[in-house]
Amino acid sequence: MSKELKVAALCNGTVIDHLPSEQVFNVVSILKLETSLHQIFIGNNLDSKQLGTKGIIKISDKFLREDEINKIALIAPGAKINIIKDYQVVEKRQPKLPDDIHEIVRCVNPKCITNNQPVTTHFQVINNDDHILLKCHYCEREIQSNNVKLN
Repeated sequence: MSKELKVAALCNGTVIDHLPSEQVFNVVSILKLETSLHQIFIGNNLDSKQLGTKGIIKISDKFLREDEINKIALIAPGAKINIIKDYQVVEKRQPKLPDDIHEIVRCVNPKCITNNQPVTTHFQVINNDDHILLKCHYCEREIQSNNVKLN
């Protein structure tokens, strides 16, 4: 007889599922959940047939804005966003990268103005067949999305 720990279902809120395990706490940071007053469940290194291991984040009574969902796409493009109302999934979303990213990524160029002045970072998203590049709006340095440094 196997035992399973079950997490209570959400009445209303958002479930972010199919997160790569190594990105769970980056998503927490992007969404600023460490200072949230909402009930939050974070599961990590859970068994997954698709990913090997995965993470899941359940946030009670919070519905993500479009820009928040798009930011998740940068570090977890395969994530699934489920909107829950009255214990039912009412919407399923696949995050997609926006054309521009502001504030969440640091430029790797130490001479970039964003690393030396109080200037908000701004990157253009360049989709290539093999990978996604981010191009700094100020110094034009390109960074592969899998090598980004988050603010």
